[in-house]
Amino acid sequence: MANVIVVGSGPNGLAAALTLARAGADVTVLEAQDEIGGGTKTSQPFGDGILVDHCAAIHPMAVRSPALAGLELHGLRWAWPDVDAAHPLDDGPAALLHRSVEQTAAGLAADGRRWRRLFDGPSRSYDRLAADVLGPVLHLPRHPLLLGRFGAPTLLPATTLSRAFRTERARALFLGTAAHAMRPLTEMVSSAIGVGILTAGHHDGWPVAVGGTRAISDAMTAALRGLGGRIETGVTITSLDQVEHADAVLLNLSPRAALELCGDRLPAGTRRSYGRYRFGPAAFKVDFAVEGGIPWRDEGVGAAGTVHLSGGAEEIIANERAVASGRLPERPFVLLGQQYLADPSRSRGDVHPIYAYAHVPAGYAGDATAAIVAQIERFAPGFRERIVDQHVTSPARFAAANANYVSGDILTGSKTPGALVLGPRPGRNPYRTGARKVYLCSAAAPPGPGAHGMVGFRAAELAIRDLRLG
Repeated sequence: MANVIVVGSGPNGLAAALTLARAGADVTVLEAQDEIGGGTKTSQPFGDGILVDHCAAIHPMAVRSPALAGLELHGLRWAWPDVDAAHPLDDGPAALLHRSVEQTAAGLAADGRRWRRLFDGPSRSYDRLAADVLGPVLHLPRHPLLLGRFGAPTLLPATTLSRAFRTERARALFLGTAAHAMRPLTEMVSSAIGVGILTAGHHDGWPVAVGGTRAISDAMTAALRGLGGRIETGVTITSLDQVEHADAVLLNLSPRAALELCGDRLPAGTRRSYGRYRFGPAAFKVDFAVEGGIPWRDEGVGAAGTVHLSGGAEEIIANERAVASGRLPERPFVLLGQQYLADPSRSRGDVHPIYAYAHVPAGYAGDATAAIVAQIERFAPGFRERIVDQHVTSPARFAAANANYVSGDILTGSKTPGALVLGPRPGRNPYRTGARKVYLCSAAAPPGPGAHGMVGFRAAELAIRDLRLG
């Protein structure tokens, strides 16, 4: 039986471990922190009964992820809000995103036909398309025509693709989703993450995990232990010598951390690439306990699980450009979650958890709380009066809780055009490090961040082939 070590217990590490255990490997996961899960933790900072997701919160790309297949047997359940996402505007009705392409298009007036043209075909074909999308960009596609139809728009700057729409509602809805990449929207390939999220969401919706995102890691842990796998916490690995006995080692680490761990065992080219690996802007997060929920001016926003707060298209573009250049805008982009709408178990009576983070410069040491509150108040007058309590997670606290979140970058690296296409180093396979029996399985590699676990799944598939398991 092959002996495999996985370093890091975030969703990709757990997915790698579970995939290998299913193939018959003897797997041990080593986690430096005292708690497993990485970005999938859920806590109760406001006392018993109010559940708050630490980082990963909404999961449009996780529902049909092969890495999470069968976890319903271990307690994982999904729940959906009435409206997947909303983008309120200062003037006019909010843009509302529904699972149905048709329903979304109907709310976009003159842009409805264009929205259908962009998303209807790919979303209906997502079952077949996902195998190509949820992996490395450079590969032999299973469905080349489908992938070509999907991929052509993703190569464009998000600003360019957004000009296909004439209305401010449609442009803001698309650019607000593209802004999840936390990169200037004028860059080539900056449409990719937005198009990917929207396509998957129109097929599967934007659900939450019932009981908090921790339910995903809990289900993976239960499945792994059922197969004989082990998880050890409080174990810091500083050298490959500590895991020399393993037949394979999978690193759920940033490329820089992998370089520090592997040193001269990596080929010179990989050392150069990992040493130059760049991190991006940070998140400044405030969780609120709010009595009665948020008094949105537009009632449609009150039904949305996710809300993008950044005004119109030009404001979104300017905000992401400013943050990438190291400046905090007066009105930063804020991603807000109302997960309790889909999963009422997260609330205590009429006090509800509100999840909100602003895009801020890397390593931002200031306090963005007032800016976040102001952005919410801008579209929901009276919000301040409903706040019962609040809990701040600064970039420094994100970094302290997860070594992959350098300077508060919760995406484990800057999603530049090169990183989106090639991953952390040039080459056809981003999961190989070049060191014998050592693989990279963190969100630095395609398809990138999220609780879908697909980087771990893809890296584990490669290890399974190399070890000749199954």
